[in-house]
Amino acid sequence: MAILVKIDLPGTTTDQYDTLNSRLQALPGDTFAGCISHACVPTGTGLVIYDLWESEEAMQRFMGIVMPLAQDLGMPQGAEPEIHPTHAHWTP
Repeated sequence: MAILVKIDLPGTTTDQYDTLNSRLQALPGDTFAGCISHACVPTGTGLVIYDLWESEEAMQRFMGIVMPLAQDLGMPQGAEPEIHPTHAHWTP
């Protein structure tokens, strides 16, 4: 079942996000396997990430990749992600 994930990242800048994203894209293999959609929204006090994942397992695999890189960059750790099962999703 697909899930919608919201992650609040207070204190994180768009420059930090861009650096992390570049490092993720440079990794071998399909780093983003299972991610259906992704949006990063600046809030004025940090960032909010919205992801649509094929499954919670796919999201957890990705978290195992992204978290060590984010820590190496000294990015602030946000709260636990909000995870919501989806009833339906589509892309026009």
